[in-house]
Amino acid sequence: MGAVVKVHFTEEQSTNLATLYGRAMDSRSDDPFLADLTAEETVSRIDYDFSKFGMKTDQALSIVMRAKLFDDWSREFLAANPTATVLHLGCGMDSRVFRLDPPPTVRWYDVDYPDVIALRKQVYPERENYTLVSSSVTDLAWLDEIPADRPTLVVAEGLTMYLDPAAGEKLLRAIAELFPRGEMMFDLYGRLGIKAQKLNPIVRRAGATLTWGVDDPKDLEKLGLTLVTNMDATDFATPDTLSRMSKTAAFQLRLAKLLPFVRRMGHVVRYRF
Repeated sequence: MGAVVKVHFTEEQSTNLATLYGRAMDSRSDDPFLADLTAEETVSRIDYDFSKFGMKTDQALSIVMRAKLFDDWSREFLAANPTATVLHLGCGMDSRVFRLDPPPTVRWYDVDYPDVIALRKQVYPERENYTLVSSSVTDLAWLDEIPADRPTLVVAEGLTMYLDPAAGEKLLRAIAELFPRGEMMFDLYGRLGIKAQKLNPIVRRAGATLTWGVDDPKDLEKLGLTLVTNMDATDFATPDTLSRMSKTAAFQLRLAKLLPFVRRMGHVVRYRF
C-alpha cells in the first residue's frame, strides 16, 4: 500500500469521494452487493474526513446498486465487442476499470478534471491500454485524442445532472457523430429532481449544485441516440435490494413506486447510436 494522499477538491468534485466511500462501505459488509475491494483500499489511502458525508447503509446501497447496473451493462457490451473503446466520462474516483478488468484488447479512457486525474494517478496503478484524460468532459478538444475506429461504450454515471444542459447535449451529439456505433449509459435527474436536489443528503452535504433535468429520456433521441432501456427511480426495488435496506427505506421505496411524480425524478438509461 502506498503513502496516504491529501485531497483538495471543489464541492462538486467531493461527491466523487462520497460515492467512493459508499462502495467501500459496501465492501466491508457481511454480504456485499458490489464487493469493490479496490474502493476500500483506496479510501484507506486518502486523507479526507469521509464522516462529513454522514453516509448510512441505505445510502451506500443506493450507490452500489446503480454502480452494479452500469457494470453489468458494460460487461454485456464488452462481451459482444471485445475490441471496443470505452469512454468513462466524469470517472471521478470510480474503480470500474479495475472491477471489470477488461482484456488488453479494450481501449479504456477515464476522463475528468485535472485534479481528479492527478489523484487517480497517485492511488491507482497503470494498466495496459488504459489512458487518463485530464479535461472537463464538455471541453470537446479531448475527443481529438481518441481514435474513432471502434465500437464505443460511453459510461457517464453521476455526471449529466451537473452539466449545463446545452453543453451536455453538445457533448452527447458530438460523441454520437464521431464514433461509428456504440452505446451510451448514464443516469438522469428529472426537472423535479433538480428542484428537490437538497433532499439528496450526498449533494446537500457536499454543497454541490445540480443543473440539468430531463423528464423524458426519449427527448435525447434528437441527439442521434436510440433509447434502449429506461429504468426509473424506483425500479431498483427488487426483493433482494429491499431485503438489504432498513425497514423505513424499504417502505419509502415501495410507496414511491405508487407515485408517478416520484418515479419521474430520476432515470437510468441506455442508448444505442
